Amino acid sequence: MPKRLTDAQVRCYREDGYAFPIDALAPSEVRELRVDLESWEARMGHPLDFPEKSKSYLLYRWADALVHHPAVLDAVEDVIGPDILVYHSTMWIKEAHTPAFVRWHQDGAYFFLDPLEHVTAWVALSEASEKAGCMRVVPGTHRLPMLAHDDKPDAHNMIKRGQGISERFDGERGVAMPLGAGQLSLHHTALVHCSPGNDNDDRRMGLGISYVPAHVRPLGPVQPSALLVRGRDRYGHYAPERRLTTPMSDEAQAAHAEAVRRFRARQDQGFAGVSASSRA
Repeated sequence: MPKRLTDAQVRCYREDGYAFPIDALAPSEVRELRVDLESWEARMGHPLDFPEKSKSYLLYRWADALVHHPAVLDAVEDVIGPDILVYHSTMWIKEAHTPAFVRWHQDGAYFFLDPLEHVTAWVALSEASEKAGCMRVVPGTHRLPMLAHDDKPDAHNMIKRGQGISERFDGERGVAMPLGAGQLSLHHTALVHCSPGNDNDDRRMGLGISYVPAHVRPLGPVQPSALLVRGRDRYGHYAPERRLTTPMSDEAQAAHAEAVRRFRARQDQGFAGVSASSRA
């Protein structure tokens, strides 16, 4: 019996590659975590950006709380099992009334993992409605292999390298996955998805957390790091990350810098070597 998802949501994830909406955070938690995030932005004097928006759970309490949240982990366990690591995370913030977008893409094209069993939990800290530019997905594309991605940098593309799939999904609108603040969605690593601009009056804020079952291994000579958040790691495929103790301390910043260095070093090796040998 699932811990968090309904039986119908589990079936949808298996058959279509995604599940939503899933209730996770209470309104008071959303307010507290958003205040914490935006207080750090105020201290820095600018909106959260690279590199701090990547693997933010190694720097900030709000992100540490989200990747460890029992409701989030229960939902993830329902689709990948009890031994769970965080491989990566990205904070996606679209300012109000901006054309910021993400092209059609597959997460697995950037992550270089085998087998293809990782799941992204996208946790909303504000309204992520269609008007706000919520994620859109193409059902069933999680059964595809990793497709060719190219780089098309654009000032409004939220993926700085502009990575995405050209031509094949031109004109495709997909299925919208709107979320309320405190809800989350799950999507499979091979699922084709995108998101358009934010026409809402508020920022669209969501943490995309890439969780992997511990048996999934990284491909290539660079060993990336990961954080064990539930269960056991019997495999040791990743350099172990340590849970945050003091936000933005010298120790936290050094650990974050090393984790991001490892992740980007693997990304720089490119697409070659990604396997589509298995599916969740």
